[in-house]
Amino acid sequence: MTKQVTKEQVLQALRHVQEPELHRDLVSLNMIRDLQVDGDRVAFTIMLTTPACPLRSQIEEEARKAVASLPGVNKVEIKLASDVPNDGRMRGLVSAPIRNAIAVGSGKGGVGKTTVAVNLAIALAETGARVGLMDADIYGPNVPTMLGVHRLPPPTQNKLIPAQAYGVKMISMGLLVKPGQPLIWRGPMLNSAIRQFLSDVEWGELDYLIVDLPPGTGDAALSLAQSFPLSGAVIVTLPQQVSLEDARRGLEMFRTLDVPILGIVENMSYLELPDGSRMDIFGSGGGEALAAQAGVPFLGKIPIDPRVREGGDSGKPVIVAHPDSPVAQALRGIAGQLAARLSVAALMQGGELSIQIVE
Repeated sequence: MTKQVTKEQVLQALRHVQEPELHRDLVSLNMIRDLQVDGDRVAFTIMLTTPACPLRSQIEEEARKAVASLPGVNKVEIKLASDVPNDGRMRGLVSAPIRNAIAVGSGKGGVGKTTVAVNLAIALAETGARVGLMDADIYGPNVPTMLGVHRLPPPTQNKLIPAQAYGVKMISMGLLVKPGQPLIWRGPMLNSAIRQFLSDVEWGELDYLIVDLPPGTGDAALSLAQSFPLSGAVIVTLPQQVSLEDARRGLEMFRTLDVPILGIVENMSYLELPDGSRMDIFGSGGGEALAAQAGVPFLGKIPIDPRVREGGDSGKPVIVAHPDSPVAQALRGIAGQLAARLSVAALMQGGELSIQIVE
């Protein structure tokens, strides 16, 4: 008769399973929770560092194999959950914890920065993460149009309540002024508006706050970085040389402000033709080259697809309207990489997950 396996033996087996991004085993990272042994059945939860973990299937498969190989184990039940680590930065302007804040910027307009920000926010929310989207492009607020939102809910206790669409909480100046009204503001007024988007909005607890910045290297980015600690920035560019030059300026601006660069996204990389070939309308390989030159991660390429424009105009972003399209898949891949990099950075700064073993 085979002796029942012990919890200590199960944990020892799981010490041989590494978290691919952190290169440490699941037990030392305290990612195993609710471990139970009942005869030949073993059940436990793997607490991922983000619900958007791009390697979750690999982790689950390797953990299952490790435990199933133990003598006396015939059934392995694994539940995947997540606990997004806080990046450790104190954000005094908000009443509830915002665990990670990510700026999406570009050195120039017309590169699809807002489209990328909106779809990344939705991609993260689809995984179950708590996501907010702040439209800091005060002079050209397009996020409401892209999300199909026309008004904010009524305020509560002198706090603005963010609108919600596709699982994302959102605030934008476009919801606070009349349609078409220009904002002819100097820098101090813009700075005040950004601070109010942080202090006067009831965001609640968020895993990720995506901040869509205006183009260029002006007041908005400076005001945000000075008043609200950022986990990092994502730079959006086209492959063409002119766009790359401006993207490099935006990247160096964030470095000057001591904001970590999470990576570069190359938008409108190519057009896939009916015969399967690709047309490089704006050139080729520029985003990867910029990432290599700057020594920062390259997060991925997003192809050209007319449905991206259609989704933005109709208020149903492409990741929702055409979830299986190549562009939607590319955006989900970038979101997964971004979430993984944020988790690694947060844990390297001292965050950890607690272990719970049920007797």
